[in-house]
Amino acid sequence: MSTNKTKSILLKTAKYLAITFVVVIGLLFLTPIVFADKIKEQIKKTANEKLSAELNYSDVSVSFFHHFPSLTLTLNDLSLNGSAPYKNEKFITAKEVSFGINVASLVFSKEVKIDQIYLSDSFINVKVNDKGEANYNVYKSSKPSNPKDSTDADASLKLEKIEIINSKIIYDDLSTKVHFDAFGFNYLGKGDLNQAVFDLYSKAKIEKLNIVYEGEPYLMNKKIDADLITKVNVNSLSFFFEQNNLKINQLLVDFKGKFDFLKDGYNMDFIIKSDDSNLYDLFTALPPKYITWLSKTEITGKTNLLFTLKGNYIASQNIAPDLNLDVKIDNGFVNYNKSAFPVSNLNLEVKTTVPSLNPDLLTVDAKNLSLNINKDYLKSKFSVKGVNTPEINADFKAKIDLEKLTKALGIPDIVLKGSLAGDVKANGKFDQKNKLFPVTKGVIDLENGYLKTKYYPNPITNITIKSKIENQKGTFDDLKVSLKPTQFTFEGKPVFVEADLSNFNDLTYDIKAKGELDIHKIYKVFSQKGLDLDGFIKADLVLKGKQSDAEKGNYSKLYNKGTLELRNIGIASEYLPKKFIIKEGIFKINQDKMSFNNFLATYGESDFKLNGYLQNVFNYITTNTGVLRGSFKVTSRYINVDEFMSSTPANTSVTQTKPEASTPAQSQAKQTGVIIIPTNLNLNFTANAQKVNFDKLNLQNATGNLNMNKGKLSMQNTGFNLIGCNVAMNANYQAITTQKANFDFSLKASDFDIKKAYNEIEVFRKMASAAEKAQGIVSVDYQLKGRLNGNMNPVYPSLTGGGILSVKDVKVRGLKMFNAVSKETSSESMKNPDVSKVDIKTTIKNNIMTVERFKFKFAGFRPRIEGTTSLDGKLNLKMRLGLPPLGIFGIPLTVTGTQNSPKVKVGRKTEDLEETKDTE
Repeated sequence: MSTNKTKSILLKTAKYLAITFVVVIGLLFLTPIVFADKIKEQIKKTANEKLSAELNYSDVSVSFFHHFPSLTLTLNDLSLNGSAPYKNEKFITAKEVSFGINVASLVFSKEVKIDQIYLSDSFINVKVNDKGEANYNVYKSSKPSNPKDSTDADASLKLEKIEIINSKIIYDDLSTKVHFDAFGFNYLGKGDLNQAVFDLYSKAKIEKLNIVYEGEPYLMNKKIDADLITKVNVNSLSFFFEQNNLKINQLLVDFKGKFDFLKDGYNMDFIIKSDDSNLYDLFTALPPKYITWLSKTEITGKTNLLFTLKGNYIASQNIAPDLNLDVKIDNGFVNYNKSAFPVSNLNLEVKTTVPSLNPDLLTVDAKNLSLNINKDYLKSKFSVKGVNTPEINADFKAKIDLEKLTKALGIPDIVLKGSLAGDVKANGKFDQKNKLFPVTKGVIDLENGYLKTKYYPNPITNITIKSKIENQKGTFDDLKVSLKPTQFTFEGKPVFVEADLSNFNDLTYDIKAKGELDIHKIYKVFSQKGLDLDGFIKADLVLKGKQSDAEKGNYSKLYNKGTLELRNIGIASEYLPKKFIIKEGIFKINQDKMSFNNFLATYGESDFKLNGYLQNVFNYITTNTGVLRGSFKVTSRYINVDEFMSSTPANTSVTQTKPEASTPAQSQAKQTGVIIIPTNLNLNFTANAQKVNFDKLNLQNATGNLNMNKGKLSMQNTGFNLIGCNVAMNANYQAITTQKANFDFSLKASDFDIKKAYNEIEVFRKMASAAEKAQGIVSVDYQLKGRLNGNMNPVYPSLTGGGILSVKDVKVRGLKMFNAVSKETSSESMKNPDVSKVDIKTTIKNNIMTVERFKFKFAGFRPRIEGTTSLDGKLNLKMRLGLPPLGIFGIPLTVTGTQNSPKVKVGRKTEDLEETKDTE
């Protein structure tokens, strides 16, 4: 071939290549321009048809150069709102979202097909509320016209590639209490995404991953590198994780399973395992509080992990999956901060199951937990099934120096010393109700013990514990516990205890205790947030006997002697909102009686001085059934009964009907709770209080006998002075729940001043508002029973009873009812009647007070009144106004309406007031 011919061919080739290149470049620029409107129109159509949430963006462009060589439509500053109930909150925001366009569909199809998605610098904010309702249900899936045709054009978006670049994901699920953050998230997913069911091959990298469960951080600032193969079913929105290799920091993890989105929850079947991994790599993936410790610790050994989670999670129906966790450590070695005595031969094999994520069904099977420190050792195995009545099988052996162990493991915030030796075996069920205890035999001894925590500057020293426990039959009555001796020194003061306990069905005890304890200081050693104890105890006791002898009163068979001195002891109870503080008191113990003199105590503003005794104290303290008996003489300068109200919140899920409370306002008010009398008390008090405050009543010189027995409070011959009137009362009171109590009482009050009562007694103003314009002397003899609500107010429909109200020398001025009668009868003298003496008998039932017929005379008139009034102020009274001189002729009247707005008419016919029966 000649040179000229060769050049000609080369020139033609170059020419065609140049033309082709120009055409291609031209197409790259022209195609987006030519098809831009079609693409944009199709995007709007697709968004409207396929999205149920609001979509916004600032600008849109079409180009081959955003993600070359793909033709992409790019939306700038995109924001997509979530689905209900989060329609007004952002679900996805992104600086740039690009949709890859199938070029062939532009030319040969009426539809523009999207086969790629790119998200850059995006923020994906996933939210799920406590009902399991999520914000990600924004895509409207439509059923294919032919169910067998999985490639129908309307089945799904036709994707072949998903790429997420430098993005952030926050997932916050209130139903499962799971929260995680992923920062620097990069993801590339490829596969045959055109099918309704397809395989997705993915690579994911996360620069920083945080996972929090129930407020506790589990993974913080972890780096993730993952290769994933996931089978996705778009129609049912389910994921099958077929092959997934994860790297969490340095720990390699294999992850398989499936995850289905249900209408109101999830279905999951996860298997996460790590086989033959380095123990050190495991710790790099643990919660952040271990990272500081890890940087100073040498760790070697192998570990195997297996975690499974299988089942439905539907929060609204309380359905949860089953959880299993197996952990195995072989030949571990741990040495914190170059300790001279490292932990070696660390072996662990534990299997844990939690069916339905229910802690009550928890089972733990630890086949092996063992370690060495030189020749010292700890060997144990145990299994626990259940929580309320657990089945226990345990074997524990140890001979180890605690100081070496804590230093080698780097246990923070505690200094622990001493030589611990133990050998304990236990097998069986612990069931307090049926008096079962595992078959047990063992000893635990501690010598030269020492304990110091960060909460208090001084340690507990010279700790010696020699204990023995034995139970051959698996019952409470065969259980034997021996502590001989136990002793320690705190703040320079030694404490000695020796105890032999046996037969826990009928506890046989032999206890010696001597020493001094500052409760406040020693509690700080074991400080716990939210709790507080204080006070001082000095003991010199010998207690020996049987529980049954104490119960039956066989005191000659007991040998209980000694003294117990208390100072500033704070006693807290779930039933009392304040602390009961024993300021000082010396208990002298003799057999079953604990006596004390001039025992001083305070509760809030209240003060008490007690003399008396308690019986059955040991039985009361050590068992749930023991009844504390006693008798006291109590004197007080001031008692504020309101301070004893229970602070237990009311159950707001139950709606009260209007008659249940005294007034509508009270029925809606926050209830503070009734006074609770513990059922295991049988105490008698002879009380004398100079001043008592109860619900704004100021009682003077209160005296009486008070008895608490089986949760019931009784008061006999109780007397007090109220506004100069001597009152005698007998009463009974018993709480049914923390928001409900029954009561009954009988009351006699002679000659009290109405005007003074109205001015000084709030409850009298509420219940007898008509007394505002009255003067005179009243006596009361009344019996009443009923129920109190959570504010210690009477529930009106529950009240039943009756009695006599005697009035004398009563003057009524401006009373609306008599004003109305005066107007109706044209008699001015009826406006301000003066009553010399009259007895009014009434009964109460179903929220109605029935007034029996009574007569009185004034200014020549002889009125006769009878009828009913409701406890909330409604009137239905019948009246005959006998005219002077002898009342032979009279005018019949009816009084209806309310006390504040009475309606008086001439006649006899009225409608009965509606009764409100007590629903309980």
